[in-house]
Amino acid sequence: MRNLNNDFIPITVLILTKNEEKAIRECIESVKAFSQIIVVDSGSTDKTCLIAEGLGVEIEKFDWNGRYPKKKQSAMSLKSIKHDWVLFLDADERPSAKLVEEIRQKIDSDEARNISAYLIPLEYHFLNKKLRYGHKVKKISLLKRNDAYFPIIDDLHVTNMWEVEGHYQPIVSGRVSCLKGQIIHDDPDSLYDYFARHNRYSDWEAELRSNASMRASVRRARTRQGRIFERIPLKPVAFFLYSFLYKLGWRDGKAGFHYALALSFYYWQISLKTMEKR
Repeated sequence: MRNLNNDFIPITVLILTKNEEKAIRECIESVKAFSQIIVVDSGSTDKTCLIAEGLGVEIEKFDWNGRYPKKKQSAMSLKSIKHDWVLFLDADERPSAKLVEEIRQKIDSDEARNISAYLIPLEYHFLNKKLRYGHKVKKISLLKRNDAYFPIIDDLHVTNMWEVEGHYQPIVSGRVSCLKGQIIHDDPDSLYDYFARHNRYSDWEAELRSNASMRASVRRARTRQGRIFERIPLKPVAFFLYSFLYKLGWRDGKAGFHYALALSFYYWQISLKTMEKR
C-alpha cells in the first residue's frame, strides 16, 4: 500500500484492465506521482493483477452483469476513492512526463477550482512509431467525479456488446478546459487484436446510426469535433483525405499511411453494417 504525503499529486488514478499483462507495469510506473492508484479489473486470467499487486497498488474487481452502470461509471462510484479528481487510463495508456507536471501545477490552482473536467490530447503510436501528424483525438480523462457522469445509452441489445462505455464522453455539469500535455496511447497487442476491436466497435457504431434515440443520447456526450465529423458524407474517403493529406499524416511515412487507411477501413465497416441493418 502506498503512503500518502505532500509530494504526491492529490488525484485518484483509475486504470481499466482486462488481460493487460503486457502493458500494466509501464502504465502503473507512469502514474507513481499520484497519491492513489486503483486498478479496476474485469476478471483478468493472465498476470495483470499479480503484476499490479507486486507494484503495491489497489485492485478493485468489476464483474459486469450486462446492465448499467458500466465499468467507468462504476469505477467513479467506488467507496475506496480518496480524492475528488480522478484520472481515467486504459492499461495501454500512460501520461507523458509533461502532462504529469502540468496536472501537478494545475490541480490546486485557482483555475482548477472553477473547472469540472479537462480534455487531454492523445499521442498515438502505430506500427512502433510515434505519430506526430494526422488525425488527433482529445478525450475527457481528468474530471471531478461529482461533477460528471457517463450517460445510460440504449445499447445493451447491440451485437458483441462490452462492459465499458462506448465511444462517447462523460456529461459534465461545469466548465471543461483543455491540457497541453498528452496521454501516450501505445497498444502492445498485435494488429489482429486491433482489427478485432474495430470489428466489435463498428457493430456499436452501426447500431448508433440506425437508432434515433440512441444517436440523440450519444450526440450530447461527444466532443464538438465528434459531432461535426458524424455528419460528414462519404466518411471513409473523407477521413483518409483529412488525416493523410490535410493533417499531414504523410509526414509520418508508412505508419501514417497505414493508420489513416486502417481508420478509413473502420468507417467503411460502419457504413456497410449500417446498410445491412437498413
